[in-house]
Amino acid sequence: MPAFGAQSRAILNTCDVRLRSVCDIVVVEYDIAILPLGGHRGRAEQERLFAEGKTKVQWPDSMHNFEPSMAVDCAPYPIDWDDARRFIYMAGLMLGTARSLGLKLRWGGNWDQDQVIIDDQNFNDLPHFEIVGI
Repeated sequence: MPAFGAQSRAILNTCDVRLRSVCDIVVVEYDIAILPLGGHRGRAEQERLFAEGKTKVQWPDSMHNFEPSMAVDCAPYPIDWDDARRFIYMAGLMLGTARSLGLKLRWGGNWDQDQVIIDDQNFNDLPHFEIVGI
């Protein structure tokens, strides 16, 4: 049975308890890793990622900038950045699990939440999930 390693658990622990609950349920069925900057981000980290073009928002406008973080970045493990299908499958598990817990998430593969995934966006962030309506 999959489980989070120490690094993933430490990063996940910087996230809102509701996100932790979703991830804890999903990882039992589908092996996922929490990415190194996938939880709370301080100012320097956020600004560096913005400068590198890895995020579209500056400090303090990211859901990752809250304490606890209102966003989590995760990936199917082992990570293969070229396999979008595994990210889409993971997104279904994350979104469905959240919904079953009464939580609405927005996924970086469907920012406008129109159910047209990946193809109608100018910035895909397939590892990203954030709480809607905080």
